[in-house]
Amino acid sequence: MTPAPRRILLVACPGGHLMQMLALRPAWEDLEHRWVTLRNPDSSYLLDGRDVVFAHAPTSRNLPNLLRNLRLAWRLVRAYRPDVILSTGAGLAVPFFVVGRLLGVRLVYVESFTRVSGPALTGRLVYPLAHAFFVQWPQSRRPRRAIYVGSLV
Repeated sequence: MTPAPRRILLVACPGGHLMQMLALRPAWEDLEHRWVTLRNPDSSYLLDGRDVVFAHAPTSRNLPNLLRNLRLAWRLVRAYRPDVILSTGAGLAVPFFVVGRLLGVRLVYVESFTRVSGPALTGRLVYPLAHAFFVQWPQSRRPRRAIYVGSLV
């Protein structure tokens, strides 16, 4: 049996991904947690006063920032030593899931509410790495290990 997690790393891009992570608050609020997101007015306001690490943007199809974020993930995950990395996407999840997998961290991904018929590109990339992959629509359980437990909204 796996021991209950004590420390969690919350990885979410600003906007809807960050809002969905905040909707998951009951799942992580009792754990020691640190945020990883991108700096913008929403994330700066919503996470003011919290333990936040800002990653390099943009993340979508940007190889230099993917490499920067991979280096950031390597340093951060090794230093913080989370029991779980939880992500609601988007592209920022990829480097953290790669590093998390290499370092033996439990990886949990929650696909976006907007993905009704199947996972987004980020979901397809992290699916093979994730220990648990949640979807928010019953018809989007196309990846065979996807778990549907309802919507966050």
